Amino acid sequence: MSKNRTPNPKPRKSAAPAGYASAILAELNRAATPLMPDELVERLGLGKRERTAFEAALTVLEATGRIAKNRAGAVLVGKKLSLVPGRIEGHRDGHGFLVPDEGGESVYLSSPEMRQVLHGDRASVKVTGRDQRGRPVGEIVDILERGNRRVVGRLHAEHGVLFLVPEDRRIAQDILVPPAEVGKAKAGQVVTVELVSQPSKHAQPIGRVAEILGNTEDPGMEIEIALRKFDLPYEFSKKALTQTKGLPDAVREEDCAGRKDLRKLALVTIDGETAKDFDDAVHAVREGKGFRLWVAIADVSNYVRDGDSLDADARERGTSVYFPRRVIPMLPEKLSNGLCSLNPDVDRLAMVCEMAITPKGAVARYEFYPAVIRSQARLTYTEVWKMLSESKATPGREHLLPHLQTLHDVFRVLLEAREQRGAIDFDSVETRMEFDARGKIARIVPEVRNEAHRLIEECMLAANVCAGNFLVDRGQPVLFRVHDVPAPEKVVMLRAFLAELGVNLGGGDKPRPKDYAELLVKIRPRPDFTLLQTILLRSLKQAVYSPDNAGHFGLAFDAYVHFTSPIRRYPDLLVHRAIKACIANRKYEGIDWEDLGRHCSETERRADEASRDVENWLKCHYMQDRVGEVFEGRVTGVTGFGIFVTLDEYFVDGLVHISELGRDYFQFDPARHVLLGERTGKRYRLADRMKVKLVRVDLETRKMDLVPVDK
Repeated sequence: MSKNRTPNPKPRKSAAPAGYASAILAELNRAATPLMPDELVERLGLGKRERTAFEAALTVLEATGRIAKNRAGAVLVGKKLSLVPGRIEGHRDGHGFLVPDEGGESVYLSSPEMRQVLHGDRASVKVTGRDQRGRPVGEIVDILERGNRRVVGRLHAEHGVLFLVPEDRRIAQDILVPPAEVGKAKAGQVVTVELVSQPSKHAQPIGRVAEILGNTEDPGMEIEIALRKFDLPYEFSKKALTQTKGLPDAVREEDCAGRKDLRKLALVTIDGETAKDFDDAVHAVREGKGFRLWVAIADVSNYVRDGDSLDADARERGTSVYFPRRVIPMLPEKLSNGLCSLNPDVDRLAMVCEMAITPKGAVARYEFYPAVIRSQARLTYTEVWKMLSESKATPGREHLLPHLQTLHDVFRVLLEAREQRGAIDFDSVETRMEFDARGKIARIVPEVRNEAHRLIEECMLAANVCAGNFLVDRGQPVLFRVHDVPAPEKVVMLRAFLAELGVNLGGGDKPRPKDYAELLVKIRPRPDFTLLQTILLRSLKQAVYSPDNAGHFGLAFDAYVHFTSPIRRYPDLLVHRAIKACIANRKYEGIDWEDLGRHCSETERRADEASRDVENWLKCHYMQDRVGEVFEGRVTGVTGFGIFVTLDEYFVDGLVHISELGRDYFQFDPARHVLLGERTGKRYRLADRMKVKLVRVDLETRKMDLVPVDK
């Protein structure tokens, strides 16, 4: 140890490995030279007992790319090597990108570089320059973490060699399966393989068959593939199932102690026809010129406690995943469809938001409290809207009609407040798949949204906003549902596009939600409304979960959280726990909110991708028998390689490749969302109408190819 330097105090054991990590980085920066692990131990003044924690800290630092080891085994600071740690994102054409952990530009990785990694791995790369498109180009220096233990795909055989072609086309490498590792699997079957050897620069990955799923055409196979392709947890842990068995089958009288008794209140649930988990029940009465609104939400937090086995499984899943004809729930069925679900005519525990609503739709006062309720009826959107629009109750529901009419009056004043607030309200068409007895799509139909849908939506928004304000006022950390303001560069591109069409978006450099809302009202009568609305929508950011309250731009709320769906969303469960803590005059602590926000945002995206993947497979299967037919459609996507067209009657998308657009050079203008022919002047723009012919359907890639039909 140098005589001229004061020894560093030992890191506290309670801080390991985090405390050791910061001490190691500080010492490396102070030394300004690579150090051997033993030198670091000596410089930090560590004894034998601290060595295990020290080694653990080194492992964490190396895995996250903050340090690296040279060939001699000396430790270096990663930043001094200009190493960029991040996650690998593969492309079906063989190349890929590294998405940096600390944000910034993604680094392009060539096909030769990608031979040693798979999509989902973590690596550190050295940026070596930029390509012709201005993208940073990198070389892989170290593989930090492997992201794939098992891979799902279809077995193929060529010249006696078996290999798996992954279902996830972002994994562009085939996986070799030696004869001794095939088991009873046969070529053509869908299987999962366990990787026994990861790829390297000179060798393909090798795997053994771990699970035989069946044949591609087997009913429900598309869902089984998606579960494994997107690494969705679909089996509950033994500990969680054991804990579930120990829960009561019904609410007991002792469970109601300390709760407000609302069992005589005419609360009802209003959901879709196929719903099985009922998170929310509502009721309203007139109070002077205003209203009193109750929103009762299933009290999942009473049964799923922070840190228990059910909580661990729910946190890992993050959300329920909804596939056509099947749900992968966040909680076991005994809870999701039973004990927590607000089923009719049974006692249920709930967290209630009781609100006083003014005649102008403002929330004058609100209160949160635990309660016991008894839903009076399980209603559907279709049934409720029929009763409201006809002012006539369905048989047996006569006593509920006045309550529903009061709820409808509440909806109207809340909607008026929404419009005054300037919340953005886009028109959208949702679709529903109808299946035959064999489980295949019989037809795809538009899902008509009526005022019963919007009634529930406004009631839930009101409760969510109250929950957000309640927690902000008490300084309680929580995951907010954040929809940030549009990026400045997106606003510039949006204004340039709108100006060409003689349209102006107010608000200057920082448009408000109200500016978007007012513009939508102005352009609604225009024949190009679909185009303009799509462009406006694409200028907005994606909503995420974050502990940093940046507000919700689209809904025009300063503080917004998800409170109303704790059966199917983990952030809602966290909000319930935080509210209960505040009611008890304490803080809900011990949570890494930043990390949990990223995790919940990722699980949400994962669920959406998996659902979309299954829907695309089903749509391709549905359209197989229609190859050769001609359809009318609308351009819903423009790229440098072609245009995507959504077929009117079937609500499915296909690609018209740029090579099919004519003998011309087409230039892609991303700002104007257009492909323009240099010689012919032919223009293909977002929202244009087209007549196309379906020429090919590929189930494996979930893609449909179209060609234009001349007008």
